[in-house]
Amino acid sequence: MTTADTHGAADSAGSVNTAYRRQRSDARRNQQTLLEAAAVVFVRAGVDAPVRDIAAEAGVGVGTIYRHFPDRADLIVAVFRHQLDALAATTPVAGETPYDAVRSWVARFTDFLVTKHGLAKALQSDRAGFEKLHAEFVDRLVPVLDRLLAASAAAGQTRADIPAFDLMFSIGNLCIGVETYPNYHVRRMIDVLLAGLAEPTPTAPVASTRPASEEADR
Repeated sequence: MTTADTHGAADSAGSVNTAYRRQRSDARRNQQTLLEAAAVVFVRAGVDAPVRDIAAEAGVGVGTIYRHFPDRADLIVAVFRHQLDALAATTPVAGETPYDAVRSWVARFTDFLVTKHGLAKALQSDRAGFEKLHAEFVDRLVPVLDRLLAASAAAGQTRADIPAFDLMFSIGNLCIGVETYPNYHVRRMIDVLLAGLAEPTPTAPVASTRPASEEADR
């Protein structure tokens, strides 16, 4: 084999590897698009929403969904993990107050709970699998909310005596029944809960309207 042949083989192998990595990257990106679309549809219509609705949201054919996720339980677990990763990777947003950061995270956590409640039904024949995912959910998200609450309390915007686990548990209980009772406004109730968490904003003293001479005589 000549030097030219050696270089030609190396270039060919490099091109194959580059193409392979590009395909893998495209596949991951496409799967992320499907998971984000499925999460939106699940929040809007529950985890039993038709696959065609998810395909329409993602802008793909139904066959593409089944090619990635042949079983609905696989799709629900994948969406669960996708949302869990996003919540666990929360970082501060520029210009956002610590209390606003708590509210923003809780809003996304509420969407996540729709998937989690559907996960229990989807994995009813795999109790051990569900318990493992539930434990992962608690272990990864409690520290994240704890940091957000600590920052908000340090800024004097929320109470400092509410543990992250207690708040997550309360939100979870408020979300029960969302799919069963269509007239139940869970976000309104969570707003009430978060309002109770907030520290009241100090009010400035009202300036006196009395003349200075009267104030001196008092």
